[in-house]
Amino acid sequence: MIHSLPPNLPPAFIVGAHYDTFLQRGLKRFFERATLETESVPSPSSDGRLAIDPTEDPSALTVRWFGNRYVLRVPSRRPFTSHEVRFARAIGSVLESRYRAILNPQLMVERAGLFRGAIEDRYVGAFFDGTPYSPRADGGRSERVAEVLEMLRIAALSSYENQPISTGVLLLEGDADPIGAYPASERDRPHYTGALTSIKSFFRLADGLRTVFLVARDGRLLDIVDIGRWGWASVGPGEVDVPCARAYAAHAAATRSGRHVCVVLSPSREIKVFGDGAQLFTFRNADWHLLDLQSKYVMWAAAVGRPALARRLFQTALDLSDAREGALFAVLRRPIESLHELVADQDRLDMELVGEQSDPDTPSRRHLLHVLAGRSVTDLDASVLDALATLDGAVVTEPGGQLLAVGAILRHPQSAVPRAEGVTEGARTTAAVAASRYGPVLKVSEDGMITFYDAGKVWDI
Repeated sequence: MIHSLPPNLPPAFIVGAHYDTFLQRGLKRFFERATLETESVPSPSSDGRLAIDPTEDPSALTVRWFGNRYVLRVPSRRPFTSHEVRFARAIGSVLESRYRAILNPQLMVERAGLFRGAIEDRYVGAFFDGTPYSPRADGGRSERVAEVLEMLRIAALSSYENQPISTGVLLLEGDADPIGAYPASERDRPHYTGALTSIKSFFRLADGLRTVFLVARDGRLLDIVDIGRWGWASVGPGEVDVPCARAYAAHAAATRSGRHVCVVLSPSREIKVFGDGAQLFTFRNADWHLLDLQSKYVMWAAAVGRPALARRLFQTALDLSDAREGALFAVLRRPIESLHELVADQDRLDMELVGEQSDPDTPSRRHLLHVLAGRSVTDLDASVLDALATLDGAVVTEPGGQLLAVGAILRHPQSAVPRAEGVTEGARTTAAVAASRYGPVLKVSEDGMITFYDAGKVWDI
């Protein structure tokens, strides 16, 4: 049943009621693991001022708007991270700004960009500029990010010479190239806008993987740069603090120093957004996702217990995700007790080949894979581990990283795999859930999703 609002209500109240609903929808959409609870405590925020604040409970945020008070709550096992709080406030800041602009014609003219494109792009843009549309801010930075996202969304639906378009942009915090290899000139520079896409070869100039457009804060197109040279020159050689797919390590590095933002449309038509030295967002399967890689990596590393092993497996999972290759990694906490329950003898690398199976003149798959016996994941070349992980089955290791099985079809009793009524899991998911009884597991799906299990599902990327 649809209830209409009482007549003769002030316009501000009617608009506010709608935007309060939009806020609830936005928070529920982007924080799927959270619940939004309405509290009967009166709030003084009836004048349209929005407040989203942490509480003494790290698993709860209070939301106050238009006299309503809500609590956004997540399970205590995974409290809110700083990036999640920041993104919740970004969603609120965009909606609050739209509300104010609707009631203020002058502000509507000044901030017309607020109402262009998909509102989700505005949320992502606002993440990089705090309260971008407050009276004290011009919103330029967040608007620039949102405009680029809109351009790349359109490009993702197009092709060039029957190939998907890939491209990238590095948005600088300032108005000049801080590590420019060439002196600045006085010539007029075009602005990076959708108008440039009418030039047929525009996207060929920057493929996003090796080269990107360099754009100043004010929107001027400064240069086309090699992201490998630019990114590592800005921070010096070494690894980025938070792992990301190797193909995009320089993109993450480029944003570690300063407040630059790098946006890439990949060949798989995925939009990746980098900031703070890591990949922060992805637009995949027609939806935005806040990745929060740092906090999720910390949880994974704590579960594995060995930093080198945790990083190598996490890195490999990200590489395979970017390549849209499926994989499964399991680290057994007590392999002596659990390996025989999970892996058949013929798939174990710690079992000697005996009898007919040991005859090298009749080589089998076991002979081939036994060249890896005694090897450690951390000693393998990254490309070799990538290849092993793409074999049908799982890569299984002990806590120190020694390979116990490769391409193994994991055993699991049906009672070990909980099922939701009417839901049938894929074979890789079923194996991951079963293996997580014995230790941390990373599952990579062919659609790019990475899931961490440890006695059940912990998180998705």
